[in-house]
Amino acid sequence: MDRRHFLGAGIAGASVLTFSSVLSQSAPNVGTPTPPAPGFRRMKVGAMEVIAVNDGVLRRPLGDEFVRNAPLEQVKSLLASQNLPTDYVDIPFTPYLVVAGNTKFLIDTGFADNGPPTAGRLKANLAAAGHDIASIDHVIISHFHGDHINGLLNKDGSQVFPKARIHVPAPEMAFWSDDARIATLPQGVQGAAANAKRIFGAYGDRVVRFEPGAELAPGIRSAAAFGHTPGMSVFTVSSEGQSFMYVADVTNVPSLFARSPDWAVTFDMDAEMARQTRRRIFDQLVKDKMAMGGFHFPFPAIGTLEAAGSGYQFKPMA
Repeated sequence: MDRRHFLGAGIAGASVLTFSSVLSQSAPNVGTPTPPAPGFRRMKVGAMEVIAVNDGVLRRPLGDEFVRNAPLEQVKSLLASQNLPTDYVDIPFTPYLVVAGNTKFLIDTGFADNGPPTAGRLKANLAAAGHDIASIDHVIISHFHGDHINGLLNKDGSQVFPKARIHVPAPEMAFWSDDARIATLPQGVQGAAANAKRIFGAYGDRVVRFEPGAELAPGIRSAAAFGHTPGMSVFTVSSEGQSFMYVADVTNVPSLFARSPDWAVTFDMDAEMARQTRRRIFDQLVKDKMAMGGFHFPFPAIGTLEAAGSGYQFKPMA
């Protein structure tokens, strides 16, 4: 992979995924999203359980920058065809808890108390589902954008997961830890790299690197999904002949980027590689009729994919 390809417009958006107040400055008032209630949804995968646990929802005004390779009117037309609003998009944040016997694995984290006022609900929603956030044994990270890792630390610097081992993709860590390369990239990327170094540094030797393709625990296997970031991974949970795939940010807002999988969201760091990854993984999910979910999927954030025209349609579980 040629890391120079990550110098496009998307890489500058990496730090935007911390969703600071920059997004709301001089933005039109498009209202406040309503979080799902209850904020969790369970499904059985053989002897294991997967629980989608919502951390919140951000409402983002829809502008020309959000889809990098399609005119805004075409984007709005696709939304309108699905009876969705055309002046904004709602972006949910949903980590997934995998319960395997007495061991708990959380995949991605949300924001803790570092994000917008409509986020930071993971702890409460985990409790509502019957799980103490401090009891998590393992945290598995798909990639290092802020909305996936900021929930590892509270604003005061304390660890959210005091006993957990933190599993990260080795190629992702290598990219964001390459100080010499990061110094040549836009300021937003430098900020995201500093954020990752601060967060993972707080966990010290409890941060464990894995190579994409590795089995992280019995029934939990990683796979490469490069493009959105240089080392993003997805994860399949399998037990007793049943499977569920967490696709992380293979698509952002499926009503746009699953339905039109060749479109590039502003946050894709290598748009062409992300497009190829999206097609490859989604074709396989449709073929296998596998249950799946994604970090930015509409709640309950668990369902299946079907072929729809030249793209795919997400069908949430009933």
